[in-house]
Amino acid sequence: MNRRDALIAVIEALHAEIAALKSSDVGALEAATKAKQIGIEAAARHDHEPADAEIRELASEAHRLNETCRIYVNLMAANVRRRLQILSGAANPAYGPGAAYTG
Repeated sequence: MNRRDALIAVIEALHAEIAALKSSDVGALEAATKAKQIGIEAAARHDHEPADAEIRELASEAHRLNETCRIYVNLMAANVRRRLQILSGAANPAYGPGAAYTG
């Protein structure tokens, strides 16, 4: 697999990862993550080759999509943390009636 094809595979896997995150489909997320890793490893085998404009554009698109995935994961983790705090009674609202100043 050449670098261009590998980067396209990574981009396709990242789109699948985003869709899996949006639908909370753990099996699809696992498959997409594995496909992404395979694509990244295939692209890395061509690191010694000079990157033309198309390769830089594909790499930039992959980076942007990966950042989107990271944001989804961080938002999901923050929501879980907030829910767990509420369930444990440890969550105090930062603002509003009854909010305690802890500074």
